[in-house]
Amino acid sequence: MDKSEEDKVVQRLSSVPLFSNLSGRQIKTIAGTGAVRKYPAGGQIVTKGEKGIGFYLVLDGQLEVRANGRSVAELKAGDFFGEMALFEEQDRTADVVAKSAAQCLVLSRWEFWALMSKEPEVLRSLMAELVRRLRQTPKALTE
Repeated sequence: MDKSEEDKVVQRLSSVPLFSNLSGRQIKTIAGTGAVRKYPAGGQIVTKGEKGIGFYLVLDGQLEVRANGRSVAELKAGDFFGEMALFEEQDRTADVVAKSAAQCLVLSRWEFWALMSKEPEVLRSLMAELVRRLRQTPKALTE
C-alpha cells in the first residue's frame, strides 16, 4: 500500500464508529493489517450463507447489498459491513456485489485477533465502544 492509499484507508477507518475512538497510530496499525482488494463491476464480494471472515471498508466504487434476490442497500466509499464478523463467526445474511469497479479494505478475523494480542489498548478501546453502543440500544428502542 503506497502512502496516498494508506492515508485514504486511515481517513476512512477513522470515520467507522467502531474505530472512531482510536488514536491515529492505532488506526494506522489496523490499516496496515488489512489487505486492499479490487473487485470488477458485477464481482461477488460476499455470498449469503457463507461464513463471515471479517470486516470490509469500501474505499472506492459502489456496492449493492442483496437479500432474497432484491436490492436492500447500496454502499459507497466510506461505508462498511461485516464488523460483527470480527468478533463472531456467523453466516452472511446477504450477498454483496460490486455495482462498479470497487476497492475494499478487508480485515480478516484472524488478522484482527493477532493484532489485538499485540495491542491490548486497541482492544480495550474497541470493547468500550461496543459497550457504549449496546447501552444506547435500549434507549433507541424506547424512543
